[in-house]
Amino acid sequence: MPALIRTEHVGRVTWLGRVPHRDAQEIVGEPLDEMVLGFDGFTGEFHAGLTRSSCSRVTTQHPKGTEIRNVRQISIVSAAELAIIAEKLDLERVDPAWLGASVVIGGLPDFTHVPPSSRLQGPDGMTLTVDMLNQPCNLVAKTIEDAAPGHGKAFKAAAAGLRGVTAWVERPGTLRLGDDLVLHVPGQRGWRG
Repeated sequence: MPALIRTEHVGRVTWLGRVPHRDAQEIVGEPLDEMVLGFDGFTGEFHAGLTRSSCSRVTTQHPKGTEIRNVRQISIVSAAELAIIAEKLDLERVDPAWLGASVVIGGLPDFTHVPPSSRLQGPDGMTLTVDMLNQPCNLVAKTIEDAAPGHGKAFKAAAAGLRGVTAWVERPGTLRLGDDLVLHVPGQRGWRG
C-alpha cells in the first residue's frame, strides 16, 4: 500500500520568484519564468541549501544558529489566500515578491493547511515535499509597509493561517509558470494527541 495517495486536486503555478538576498530589515523577491530545482533548492536563492542555521521558529528544538536540515528551501503561497490577505489589509493585491514567495499556486482549496509531508508533483516528476505552514513574519510586514504605507503593521494578523507552506525538493526538476502540480497526501488519519 502506498504511503502517499495521489489526489484529484491539481494546482497551477501562477507566479514564480526568488529572494536573491535578504538584508536584516526586509524581504524583496523578484519574479521568474522558471526554476531549475536541485536537491539544495533553487541555486542563487537566499533559502537554498541542503542545510541552514536554525532560526527562532525552531528554538524549542535547536539553539538559534545550529546547523539543521533545510526544509525551508521553497515558500509556496495560494493565489486565493493572497487575495484574502489583500482584502484584510485593504489593498488591491499583495505582491508575492513582498512575501519572499517562491511559488504562487492556484486551484487548491485551504492550501495553507494541506497535511505536512504532502507532495506537489510537476509534469517532469519534480516533487516538492511540504514541511509545514509558514508563519507570518515581521520582515514581510516591513516590506509591505515600505511598499504600501499604513498597511504592513496589520500583516501578521491578516496572514495568520493563510501564509502558505514551506517545502523542500524531494526530486529535482524544472518548475515553470503554468505548470500543473498534482497533490499527493499521506495515507494516514489525523493525529488524536
